[in-house]
Amino acid sequence: MVTLYADEQFPLQATQRLRQLKHDVLTAQEAGNANQKIPDDAVLAFATSQKRAVLTLNRRDFIRLHQQTPEHGGIVVVKDDGDKFKG
Repeated sequence: MVTLYADEQFPLQATQRLRQLKHDVLTAQEAGNANQKIPDDAVLAFATSQKRAVLTLNRRDFIRLHQQTPEHGGIVVVKDDGDKFKG
C-alpha cells in the first residue's frame, strides 16, 4: 500500500479505483484544499508534510518542482490520454 495525495484535478474515478486496490488516497477536496488556487509548491509541501506522494496530471509543473525540490514524499505524474477509465 502507498499513501497518496490527489491534487484537485486528479480524476475521482482513478482515486476510487486506487482505493479499491487498498491504497491510502487523500484528495485535495477531502483535505479542504480544493478551489483555493493553492500553488503547486504548496501542494507538494502539504503532501510531504502528510508523508504522501502527490498524484497529478500536471506533468510540466511537478516535474519542474521535483528538479527544484528533490526532497519530498514523491510525485506520481499521470498522463491523461482522453480515454474513459475502465475499472
